[in-house]
Amino acid sequence: MNVGFDAKRLFFNGSGLGNYARSTVRLLAEYAPDNRYTLFTPREGNCCGFEVLDNAGIVTPQGIRALSGSLWRSYAMGRAIRLSGVDIFHGLSNELPADIGRTRARSVVTMHDIIFVHHPELYKPADRWLYTRKYSRSCRNADRIIAISRQTAGDLVNYWHVPEEKIAVVYQGCDPAFEKTVGEKQRREVRAAYGLPERYILSVGTIEERKNLMLTVRAMVAGKLDIDLVACGRHTRYADRVMEYAAAHGIGSRVRMLHSVPFSDLPALYQMASVFVYPSFYEGFGIPILEALNSRVPVITTRGGVFPETGGDACIYVEPESTDEMLHALETVLGDRAAADGMRARGAAYARNFREPVIASNLTAVYRSLL
Repeated sequence: MNVGFDAKRLFFNGSGLGNYARSTVRLLAEYAPDNRYTLFTPREGNCCGFEVLDNAGIVTPQGIRALSGSLWRSYAMGRAIRLSGVDIFHGLSNELPADIGRTRARSVVTMHDIIFVHHPELYKPADRWLYTRKYSRSCRNADRIIAISRQTAGDLVNYWHVPEEKIAVVYQGCDPAFEKTVGEKQRREVRAAYGLPERYILSVGTIEERKNLMLTVRAMVAGKLDIDLVACGRHTRYADRVMEYAAAHGIGSRVRMLHSVPFSDLPALYQMASVFVYPSFYEGFGIPILEALNSRVPVITTRGGVFPETGGDACIYVEPESTDEMLHALETVLGDRAAADGMRARGAAYARNFREPVIASNLTAVYRSLL
């Protein structure tokens, strides 16, 4: 079986959707090595350092088509897919090329979320229009849709009336690096590189309003907590608002924001943290929760939505607008060693539900069902 992938984000996106693409292709190449994998990308390059394995090849636009890689990806990639002899084409990030119908390949699209439908106020009108147009079209054109959670599957049915029988739920995993204990030498190096204290609260993800980092800062202020908050993620205007609030309430020096953190440093950052917080208003899955569980860090996240799917019985769940609940959760984890250790053990056990062999088996079952 020759499986093709839209690999733009695999090679050029260092976070969320790029991580999903790299993880998916790598685990399939490892656990289903008899297949051939073809990576379609609109331009040459590999800024994320992805190691292309022996059973994978790369296809880029040639000739005049190379002049406009983005147009090729959206409207002309179908010809390259057809010429490459692909049996299954998998769009890894919510979309398929518009000309997928001109290929002989069966098509699969992974839908991560439709947050812009749930929270339109967080998106520009032009972006909402574009996402709705591209993603709903991909759902119509796909032979099968992979939803990364039951919540995303339900949203597709309820909002876009996608037939339930067209959807398969296949959970995400996370990089095996988070399962491995980071050595003391690397811990010291990472701690020194970022000037980290012995104890800190960790948050990972784009520092935007939807991720709700402000709730943690408010809880720190309300409880006069003597601990630092370290937030790793892309900077936005919301990050400035968080820092302004922290400074105005006398804890500006205890809130640290780290941008452009190399992936290789993340496992140590997780494993040295006292607690991980993820009080997001809405997610399609919430992969940082899984990274934290694999890193054996106690997790505080949001009640409801997808989060119990991702965190199971291992997390403390709070209302995303309740400062009191976040403060109580932080005080429980930071002040009760037995409670924190119990969360670590339950988290490591629950995370085994998302191991790579299971995910690879479920993905290949979807592909075979189409042939």
